[in-house]
Amino acid sequence: MSEDSRNDASGPDDQDEGAALGRSIRDARRAKGWTLEEAGRAAGIGRSTLSKIENNQTRPSFEIVRRLTQALDMNTPQLFLQSAQSGISGRRDFTPKGEGETRNTPTYMHELLCSELTSKRMLPYIATIKARDISEYDTWIRHSGEEFMYVLSGELIFVSEHYRPLPMKAGDSLYYDSGMGHGCISTSDEDAKVLWVSLE
Repeated sequence: MSEDSRNDASGPDDQDEGAALGRSIRDARRAKGWTLEEAGRAAGIGRSTLSKIENNQTRPSFEIVRRLTQALDMNTPQLFLQSAQSGISGRRDFTPKGEGETRNTPTYMHELLCSELTSKRMLPYIATIKARDISEYDTWIRHSGEEFMYVLSGELIFVSEHYRPLPMKAGDSLYYDSGMGHGCISTSDEDAKVLWVSLE
């Protein structure tokens, strides 16, 4: 089986998740003004493979999704969940302190935890919030599912489209619908650090 595609049998839920992933990737590619060839070259995959992913005609591997999110500057870790559904049980994953996979964006620095396990319904990560003003976000962050957030250090403001800005400090926690537009800004001298768990 090639790394570029996995044509596994899938049910309706898999089809919905694949379609959502494909739309997200296509939107990100178009936002950068890239053709299929340009995006495929940047991610190290073929044009035809990328076209099939965007049109939900194949299930990409976790590694392919990783390459695409990096090449297209997609800053929603939830995308890793959308490519990783299976019925496997009895699994475990472990990340030593400070050895998570890092992803940098203009507003956050994410450390993905337990990222070797590719089929899971939650994604834990530690985020350092670099943004200091909501204007640093080009648009609201939003994606399917729900999220749990726990402030590890520093202070921040959680900003969302339906509620007043919420000041938070170390020890505070929040659970919210991640389909609601949102973003965070640090307000303490040091960048705030939070534990996030994205839930499918």
